[in-house]
Amino acid sequence: MSMSEKYEAVIGLEVHVQLLTKSKAFSSDANEYGAAPNTQLSVITLGHPGTLPRFNRTALEYAVKIGLATNCTIRKENQWARKNYFYPDLPKGYQITQHTTPLCTDGFLVLKMEGYEKKIGITRIHMEEDAGKSMHDQDPYFTLIDLNRAGIPLIEIVSEPDLRTADEAYTYVSEIRKIVRYLDICDGNMEEGSMRCDANVSVRLKGASEFGQKVEVKNMNSIRNVKRAIEHEIIRQIELIEKGERVDQDTRSFDALKGTTTSMRSKEAANDYRYFPEPDLPPIIVSEEYVQKVKSAMPSLPEQLKQQFISLGLSEYDASVLTEEKETANYFMAVCQETKNTKAAVNWVMGPVKSFCNELAISISDFSIPAKTISDLIAMIDEGGMNFSIASQKLFPELLKNPSANPKQLAGEMNLIQQSDEGLILKYIDEALAKFPEKVAEFKGGKTGIASLFMGEVMKLSKGKADPKLTNKLLLEKLNS
Repeated sequence: MSMSEKYEAVIGLEVHVQLLTKSKAFSSDANEYGAAPNTQLSVITLGHPGTLPRFNRTALEYAVKIGLATNCTIRKENQWARKNYFYPDLPKGYQITQHTTPLCTDGFLVLKMEGYEKKIGITRIHMEEDAGKSMHDQDPYFTLIDLNRAGIPLIEIVSEPDLRTADEAYTYVSEIRKIVRYLDICDGNMEEGSMRCDANVSVRLKGASEFGQKVEVKNMNSIRNVKRAIEHEIIRQIELIEKGERVDQDTRSFDALKGTTTSMRSKEAANDYRYFPEPDLPPIIVSEEYVQKVKSAMPSLPEQLKQQFISLGLSEYDASVLTEEKETANYFMAVCQETKNTKAAVNWVMGPVKSFCNELAISISDFSIPAKTISDLIAMIDEGGMNFSIASQKLFPELLKNPSANPKQLAGEMNLIQQSDEGLILKYIDEALAKFPEKVAEFKGGKTGIASLFMGEVMKLSKGKADPKLTNKLLLEKLNS
């Protein structure tokens, strides 16, 4: 029996999401990524005596949005707590968080895995503020502190230990990132730290009801690294158990270059954070009216849009790819507003448009050709003014150079408009048939596949501008007469 058949992993994830508010959670200091170190600070963020925090209303709205998007119950009365610990990047010596009254509880996400679906419970989502950042690699002798991040509003999404494989964890984090991006509450950029993930991993014999010894893994700066770290940790723990050794309860750091985890600190002694109610902030009361107001202003989420696209006649695959990123879905919907040919809209957005964006590694939101222009191209093809290959290979590259151009006008200037003048096309057909009299005889003798030779000749004579459908029809009529 292989190890994977003998053991199973039990995985729970904690995902921290920085909220894209203009200011911090409890002060008016700017919340911007990339500013010079220690420039986005005030005495409030630093917790100087005599200062008072005041909660950012937008942060509450964003937190309610993610709660609704993950099927949670929203708590009516929410208290703040102080979580006390001393660390160089925590200027106040405590963090304002929610302890006993998380804003959102008892939610779930449904993961669509290959061949099965799985419901993952969400225990809680609570609001808190971020700490600053310690940098250990900038100076050979000292740790440097940047407190710009201190006080940025965060939500922490805690899953139930329902995940069983690294693939499920990968899909779960991808799904969370997709949702926060659709809601416009976070850019989901794990590399920049605006979304972070800690994994609690244990292993047990298949069929066992007791959990194994849990290990916490940190410092995974991409979704792929979440998967890699969990895969490594599962193998490491199984090997220890098989050798008859003990899995220590510790916090481990993932090394992306080596693909391994190393112990940061033992968790044998539980931290005593001395939580107590935050005396400087009143409770937040979230009314049912407020929740409904937030709900009514929420955009469509990926799964809703996917079903909407399928109802338009798209395949499950196309609908999944188009809803992978909000910008792609929006662009596709904008094209569809101007054309009823949804299949052509899919082909253009998933074909030339996506290829160009991938080539330049840009988001579709930075793509320069307006959606209306793409629907104009579709109309030109549908009307028989041009075929897809000429439109995508010749006209599209020119539109990329001149995005505001009128495609019909540009096609005219480039002499690309298809000829659908029957008289002219018949003239080309006569020339083509006259050029290959012996091939005409072969066709009449039953070698019908040879028609493509005449078709190619007509296209050559018309410089590729003869309407293919019309040409084919007239050519077969002529050959069969």
